[in-house]
Amino acid sequence: MKLCGISRVQDAETANDIMPDYVGFVFWSRSHRCIDIETAKLLRQTLRPDIMTVGVFVNEKADMIAKLYRDGLINMAQLHGNEDEDYIKSLRRMADIPIIKAFRIRSRADLDAAQCSTADYILLDAGMGDGVTFDWEWLKNFDRPYILAGGLDCQNVTEAINRLHPFGVDVSSGIETAWIKDKDKMLTFAAAVRAADKG
Repeated sequence: MKLCGISRVQDAETANDIMPDYVGFVFWSRSHRCIDIETAKLLRQTLRPDIMTVGVFVNEKADMIAKLYRDGLINMAQLHGNEDEDYIKSLRRMADIPIIKAFRIRSRADLDAAQCSTADYILLDAGMGDGVTFDWEWLKNFDRPYILAGGLDCQNVTEAINRLHPFGVDVSSGIETAWIKDKDKMLTFAAAVRAADKG
């Protein structure tokens, strides 16, 4: 389970109560969830050390990602832009950082590119944190482990897990109210994920 777009100390404190596997720090300037380096430092200090932090980037310079990793602010990099295989190789030369490559799924053909990616993990999304889903039927014969994102919330995550059995689930807008992380929604989402896992 990944709670993405953490931007305030109270969000991090709620994450400490929930203990997700990952939280996401967004470093894309066009997102309302974007944080700067100083905020990332504060959030990393607030979070329990056993919660992994994922830096979310869109066409960022690889050396900047490598520096954040070396400085201990992120444990993983999630690439949400047009980063190709050459970019992934370049980043790996700079830092031994686990990489999640996000793919925007608008047709079955997009799944072919995801299947072939050399990233450590793949994330299947419908948009860019805007709370929309794609047609889950397209995943019927998809056999690579993946993190499911896009439009997940407290109401549909149980169905998603029971129906698709993804490697992981990623939520951002689905745990927000008026663009701000909502503690009650965060707690409810986490409880739903864990109940579905047990089922």
